[in-house]
Amino acid sequence: SILREHMETLTRPKDFPTLQNDTFLRAARGEETEHVPVWCMRQAGRYLPEFRESRAGKDFFDTCRSPESCCELTLQPLRRFPFDAAIIFSDILVVPQAMGMDVLMVAGKGPTFPDPLKEPEDLQRLRTAVDVEKELGYVFKAITLTRHKIEGKVPLIGFTGAPWTLMAYMIEGGGSNTYSKAKRWLYRHPEASHMLLRMLTDVIVEYLLGQVAAGAQALQVFDSHAGILGPVQFKDFSLPYLRDIARRVKDKLKETGQDVPMIVFAKDAHYALEDLSQSHYEVVGLDWTIDPRSARERTGGKVSLQGNMDPCALYSPKDRISEIVQKMVEGFGTRGYIANLGHGLYPDMDPENVGAFVEAVHQHSKLMIKQI
Repeated sequence: SILREHMETLTRPKDFPTLQNDTFLRAARGEETEHVPVWCMRQAGRYLPEFRESRAGKDFFDTCRSPESCCELTLQPLRRFPFDAAIIFSDILVVPQAMGMDVLMVAGKGPTFPDPLKEPEDLQRLRTAVDVEKELGYVFKAITLTRHKIEGKVPLIGFTGAPWTLMAYMIEGGGSNTYSKAKRWLYRHPEASHMLLRMLTDVIVEYLLGQVAAGAQALQVFDSHAGILGPVQFKDFSLPYLRDIARRVKDKLKETGQDVPMIVFAKDAHYALEDLSQSHYEVVGLDWTIDPRSARERTGGKVSLQGNMDPCALYSPKDRISEIVQKMVEGFGTRGYIANLGHGLYPDMDPENVGAFVEAVHQHSKLMIKQI
């Protein structure tokens, strides 16, 4: 039947609709654009009433495992705002799940590991050879379905958590202010720490390659807890693995002649900006604690930059949002720049203000590019 054929098409990672707006991909590669592209971390999220409605009464990870739900949640913000990219709805903690750990999303508390890793011998509990297709195929299906349903409007970004950030959650058992349990491992069990980070890296590389095969057109690696490390530990326990991921993914993609831009976002790791700009990623994402001009100077034109408006600036009145955006775009310049927030959108933000942010980026950048 025609319907069955249509459904089969939507599950095949080929014959995708032609991309109509590649501004984000061009900016990622440092090419010229007509305007600065913009998207928001957590743009599919609880600040949207339709998101809360879709998610009501459903388990968070059950939603992540439903390609149809992930597709719907990814598309919701695009129906409201002219974003230049979409990011697949998922979670970074699906990787520890794939390695055999239980993770629950507890209301009012966030992600929780009932049985975190306590000592190095606990590493034996983890799956050593992860069948990524079997364990995380639901993410690949969500990406393929979304690529068809997005109808080429904008590129689709796939993502993963970075090894250190995932390790921090797996040992800490959830969020923490100090991540002292995870950092204790780095000081007391450096060998076991490197072993765990290597295991995570291997899964992440396969996971990212699977996302590209499924249809992801760009990839972002979130090192959300980078800032809890100092420069020395970052160089030992985070940076080598971030580099390894980018290098291995790119080498593999080269074999098939594919070129997918990669973004690294190491939150609060401004001490590592120079290193990050030389770690095989096309784009370095910045949080709001970094001055745009100094970021340009320190990265020396080696990479495109993404960021970095303080999310809380979205609580401002709309005209103030416009002024803040103008200053930010002037600071970064319009070439090799992707506008974003310095972290994700918060649940109590007004969707109208998100719209004002997107509009201001497009408006100010178009004017600035015309004047060049």
